[in-house]
Amino acid sequence: MRLAKQDRTKAREDLAQDRERADRLPDLLRRVAEAEQALDRAREQGAPVEELHELGLELDAALTEATRAAYARERVLIGVKGYADRLQRRKRLARPEIKQATQVAEQLLTAREAHRLHGIQTVPRSPAV
Repeated sequence: MRLAKQDRTKAREDLAQDRERADRLPDLLRRVAEAEQALDRAREQGAPVEELHELGLELDAALTEATRAAYARERVLIGVKGYADRLQRRKRLARPEIKQATQVAEQLLTAREAHRLHGIQTVPRSPAV
């Protein structure tokens, strides 16, 4: 099945965007590690609830960006045909390097979901005066 010229152009544009996002993955993973360390240090030092909440939100943002970059890396490895041809995408997903990229993305997604459920400190509301 051949792609229409318009579809190929859009697929190439999407691939270029995903390449840019995927190239940032190592820096984003470093940012996640730093945010996690900062949150752990604050918990150990008994920081106020508001500070823990802010650090939790920073870690959530870092995990979100890293997850997006990891899935972009997966799409880059699949290639331009994977954007429009689902069979081509499925074939490429079976390759070991793409399976590894998928595993990294899913681990980041799971870490983000776990953090959202249990890691962001809630700030008590102040009573209305």
